[in-house]
Amino acid sequence: MKDSIIHRIIRWYKRPNKSYVADAVESLIVIIPVVFLIKTFVFGLYQVPTCSMETTMLVGERFLADKVTPFFSAPKRGEIVSFNVPTYPYSSNKLVNLYQQYVSWDVVNYTKRVIAVPGDHIQGKIEDGKPVVYLNGEKLDEPYLNKYPIIYVPIKENEFTYRSYDPSKSLQDQPFYDFTPLEIARGKTYARQRSILYPGTPAGHGRDIDIYDVHLGETEYWMMGDNRQGSSDCRDWGPWDTKKALFHGRIIFRIWSVDSNESWWIVDLFWHPINFWKRVRWSRFFQVMH
Repeated sequence: MKDSIIHRIIRWYKRPNKSYVADAVESLIVIIPVVFLIKTFVFGLYQVPTCSMETTMLVGERFLADKVTPFFSAPKRGEIVSFNVPTYPYSSNKLVNLYQQYVSWDVVNYTKRVIAVPGDHIQGKIEDGKPVVYLNGEKLDEPYLNKYPIIYVPIKENEFTYRSYDPSKSLQDQPFYDFTPLEIARGKTYARQRSILYPGTPAGHGRDIDIYDVHLGETEYWMMGDNRQGSSDCRDWGPWDTKKALFHGRIIFRIWSVDSNESWWIVDLFWHPINFWKRVRWSRFFQVMH
């Protein structure tokens, strides 16, 4: 019986008297595609880059995502999911589109909570000065919403963002991020007017994004961040349509949590070996996500 192609490849790979360089190169040729396939279609690692899901997810945290489920079931209400940004000009060419959806660095992944699914009627209203959400005529209870104000702080030179802040605690005792008086002052100067945004207040920034009335189509979902004051979501770009952008995975587990803006925490550890350990959020390691 003839050897199969796979058997011949294995025999060639295990051939004797290979040099160390040849063995290393061939191992990489095998390992890299396997890692890519696992990362793309089985499990994914995600790092939080913005405050849009605070305080459920904090900047600098790493999460494990289940990427198998999307092939067999649709997103469910209340789940935290990762999906490709819907506003990107995706190509109609199937090969190019496949590259954009799975490989391209230009296409950003969003992580939000599923608020409504196909067929739902979702409404946003302002009641007693507070934004509320109605789902199929019933006022939605949202215990996951950020309960803390967010303040404007610098993260790099000439680059600012919002971070959750507990006004009842000193700067040294903040539960989420490490702030300095200089950062607070610079944030106020840069923001000029709204250096602090409070939960339970409209997040329109001059637009009524908290007021909407949408009947979702058969492929449409309504995604929103838990930090409504600091989230760009379906209030900005409308319903998320699975025909346009991929649903990549369900966020299922928090692996670790470090107050760092670096993509790789090891870089932060290298530059700040002492201060780094003070910013590790030990209490937020190894937690199942809800």
